[in-house]
Amino acid sequence: MACQEWQNQLDSYLDGELSSDAMRSLDAHLRTCPACTADALARVQFKRSIKAAAGSRFAPNAEFRAKIQKSIAAKPRWNRNFGWKLATASLALILFAGAVTAYVSRQNLERQQFYTELADLHVATLGSANPVDVISTDRHTVKPWFQGKIPFSFYLPELQGTDFTLLGGRVAYVGQSSGAHLIYQIRKHEISVFILPVGGSVPLFTDDSNVERRQTFNVQDWTQGGLRYVVFGDAAAEDIQKLSALLKAAAAQQ
Repeated sequence: MACQEWQNQLDSYLDGELSSDAMRSLDAHLRTCPACTADALARVQFKRSIKAAAGSRFAPNAEFRAKIQKSIAAKPRWNRNFGWKLATASLALILFAGAVTAYVSRQNLERQQFYTELADLHVATLGSANPVDVISTDRHTVKPWFQGKIPFSFYLPELQGTDFTLLGGRVAYVGQSSGAHLIYQIRKHEISVFILPVGGSVPLFTDDSNVERRQTFNVQDWTQGGLRYVVFGDAAAEDIQKLSALLKAAAAQQ
């Protein structure tokens, strides 16, 4: 299949609309084709810019404003004080609902931007000729490499007896903070593990026990010991959950 045919499927791939077989085939192609990987990354960034712009330009329309003004202006003649109190209560309720809606919308936008940033890093790293800066399957080699490069320390799990392999790591910059980006492999799938400072207000994707499907990736996200962990990849949800459990057990040593 020529690259043009793969590229024609990229938008459906990024929106999670391909069949499972087609998704796996395109995943395999992206791991071997830098041109298609770069195209996929560019499309992810374009989608992020559109979502950010759309989120910042929302404004209530004239019909909605007129409806609110009409409800505030209505005052029963038989009791002016009651009417004023009712209008004030209605306004307060509307303002509260608007504040809650704005807060939830802002949280969703921040979460989406954070997710897209991680997706960019994951895709770009796997498409790079040198995806990791420290190449080793030994946790005792990878962990010390980060000392002095990031402002915290962490523990990595022992993988003996599991299906996971540690490929190495690199320093990642997410939301203006530096953290660890580790690459694990299970069968033919690569999984990114991001370990970051807790600082910031970006909401978690999931609770401690769930894996969430976001477009073409499975994600598990939690905080532990003052750090935020995000396990991210196209591996099966149960594999993401197993690796997360190993990381949680290792972090409990701190």
